[in-house]
This record gives sequence, structure tokens and C-alpha cells, in this order.
Amino acid sequence: MKIVVLDAHAVLSEDMNLDRLKEFGELEIYDRTPPELTAQRIGDAEMIIINKTVIDRNVMDACPNLKYIGLFATGYNVVDIASAKEKNIVVCNAPAYSTAGVAQLVIAFMLHFYSMADAHSSRVHAGEWQQSADFCFYNRQIGELSGKTLGLIGFGNIARQVARIALAFDMEVIVYNRTVYPESESEHLHFVTLEELYHNSDIISIHCPLFVETKGMINRAAIAQMKPNAILINTARGPIVNEQDLADALNAGRIQGAAVDVVSSEPILADNPLLSARNCVITPHIGWAGRESRERLLNIVYDNIKNYLEGHIINCVSK
Repeated sequence: MKIVVLDAHAVLSEDMNLDRLKEFGELEIYDRTPPELTAQRIGDAEMIIINKTVIDRNVMDACPNLKYIGLFATGYNVVDIASAKEKNIVVCNAPAYSTAGVAQLVIAFMLHFYSMADAHSSRVHAGEWQQSADFCFYNRQIGELSGKTLGLIGFGNIARQVARIALAFDMEVIVYNRTVYPESESEHLHFVTLEELYHNSDIISIHCPLFVETKGMINRAAIAQMKPNAILINTARGPIVNEQDLADALNAGRIQGAAVDVVSSEPILADNPLLSARNCVITPHIGWAGRESRERLLNIVYDNIKNYLEGHIINCVSK
């Protein structure tokens, strides 16, 4: 069995490795793989593991020995699933490994705008506290999460974890999801229409997958329905948000702020309008990257392969 890992760099760190995979066969590891080398590096391998390397029909056609595609990710949009099904190639993802980390980042974004700790620390280091006539100084926009309404678009594992933390902050939580789960409703958590969510949320956090129907769903028309003090958070997929419309709204003061961990093209392009938008926090797709999350990810990928070879396929997205 030959196993080729095409883009290991993002997942590994100096004290993490893929040595365990050697028990399954010959292991070949590349930090990164440019598109023009993908088929060549796969060659006659039966099994590949990828993160963001695109595996389309052309690659599959060029690699007829390929039987298994493992993902260092939950999302699998980089794989042509229809072609994989047609060719009986098993594709397995890694669900729920980053739930705690992404939820934590969402809360960090919320606290950035409400507690403003980093902004005040910067001013202290700039000498403003030393020059203060009083024992303290503060931005009058500091606020409490308690009593605020958090709107969740989508209600998968990460959104549910965000909801649990928000409820611990005594927030109200409203949810828009294609499927309503009555058993999840409570005194402080309710399912609503998308329009109700836009109108009533102080903070909106996106947790839906990227589909044709969700691409660009946060656009000028959607933002026009939001409160002027609303904060938009996106840790899902960049193309769900029309970035020019969001930048225009931020620069016009139409909403208070935004925080994104994902953008439409990654790495971010120099002309991305969010880079120059007012009150916009941008992190470089780090929600999934905590050490604990990556350790969990490697364990899931290992278990996926082990079960596949034993004839018990788990986490398969190409059924």
C-alpha cells in the first residue's frame, strides 16, 4: 500500500508527525503540492491524504490506482465527489475535530467588540494611562454580552457549542437552520426565520456550509435588514459573504463591525475590500489550528484509514 500526503505543512508542527501512518504502508509526504504536480506525485498510489489540494476528475483519470482519499478537514469541496462515486473511490473527512477551537474564536471575536481589551492595552502601551487625570480611562462603547441576542446561521456542531457558551453569558440565542430541532429550543434559544434573525440579532455568526444557495447570501440586501449596531462574524466559508457589500456597509457605518477568519480567496488577496474596511477584524483561517484540534484531526485521519483497511468505512462522504 502506497500512501501519499500532498499538503501536510498546514497540519503539522515541529513536535507533530505522521509516523503512525507508516504501519499502513509506504508513506510519502509533501509539505505542499502545486496543481501541476498533483497527478505526478500521486502516481500509482492507492491512498492519498489532502487538506486543500484539489482532486478533480482529471487527477482521478490520471491516477487509476487511486482507491481512497482522506481529508485533513471537515469540508470536502476540494474533491469532485461525483467523480469519486463513479470511480468507487472512498472519500473520508474528519468531522467535528475543531468544534471547540472554532467556537472559542467566535467568542473571542465577540469579546473583541464588547470588552475591547486589546484596544485599551494598545492605548496603555502608547502611554495614555500614564497621562490620564483619573484612575482609569475607557472607550464608552464597552458593553456586556449578557442580554444581547446572538443569531446563528446554521446549527451544526460548532454553532451548538457557540450557543452553549452564549447561554452561559446569559445571552439570548436565535437560530436559522434548514431543519428545526424543537428539542433544542428553550427559554433562551429559539428557531426563527432568516429575516427575523437579521432584524433582531446584535451579533450574527455564520455556521452554514458553502452551497450554491448560500454563496453570497450575506449581501447588501441582507445587511440592510440588520441592526446598525450589529456585528457580523464569519468562521464558516469566505464566499458566503459578499465582501464588497460588507466592506461598503462597514465603511458607511451601516453595521458596527465584522470579524472574519475566512475570506473568498485564501491566502487573502491584496485587493480584498475587507483589508481597508472600518472595524473589520481578519484572522488567517486559524479557528481550526489549535494544537488540540490538530491532534484530534490526526487521530481521526488515522482511525479513518484503519477502519477502511479493516473493511469498516467511517466518516465517508462519497456514499
